[in-house]
Amino acid sequence: MRITNNLGLPQPLVSAVEREYTYKPKQYSVTALLKGACQAVLERRHDVSDMIWLLFGTSVHNILEQAQETAEQLKENKLVLDMPNGYKLSGIFDLYDDKTGIVTDYKTASVNKVLFNDWEDYRKQTLIYCWMLRRIGFDAKRGEIVALLKDHSKVKALQGGDYPPAPVYRIGWTFADRDFEEIEEYILNRFEELSDCEQLSDMDLPSCTPSERWHKDDTYAIMKKGRKSAIRVLKTQEDAQKYIDNNALDDKHYIEK
Repeated sequence: MRITNNLGLPQPLVSAVEREYTYKPKQYSVTALLKGACQAVLERRHDVSDMIWLLFGTSVHNILEQAQETAEQLKENKLVLDMPNGYKLSGIFDLYDDKTGIVTDYKTASVNKVLFNDWEDYRKQTLIYCWMLRRIGFDAKRGEIVALLKDHSKVKALQGGDYPPAPVYRIGWTFADRDFEEIEEYILNRFEELSDCEQLSDMDLPSCTPSERWHKDDTYAIMKKGRKSAIRVLKTQEDAQKYIDNNALDDKHYIEK
């Protein structure tokens, strides 16, 4: 592994990041698996400045580690499962309750996660943890996220609406047999991709997909000169042009992608 320090950050900070990020050949973590194959491979030559949030999350986990679990709970356990072609899948779940079958993962997140209901990556992560636990004999069946909202505003919370009322937010999902079948297929396919990508140079790696780049579907806004907000937002440019034509809008109106 090569960690670069292009910003010339202090060595203690560099050392802290190096301790938190350990590369092992042919072993990928659950979080790495959820990224695009191109990103997962390239991040093995990561820059220190881009890994600072890793330290922030780790500090929160270190505090939570001090809490005492019950007799039915497993806390901060690392799993490593053998995969095809000599690869391994590793994962550290924050808490598993064998009485309820719930895997809980603590996250530091933005309020936007709540506002946009953007939980699919975390849902899939807890589903993989459940799948791994089931592989070694546990009856894991539900994933749960406890998100600590680092940019929460008390003032905005008092204004109501969809804004989360507290700086902590809890959300969970119960998984069915179909979910475990689909995630197993996803895991096996992802390891095939990673195996192929490891043989390629940086320039030959496949481009990330639109979803891996967090790209939303394009929309077309009907704007008016002198006005900041859109008059109407439509899914296609053709629909936007029809709206302009049907409403006989003048030349002060235009379409913005």
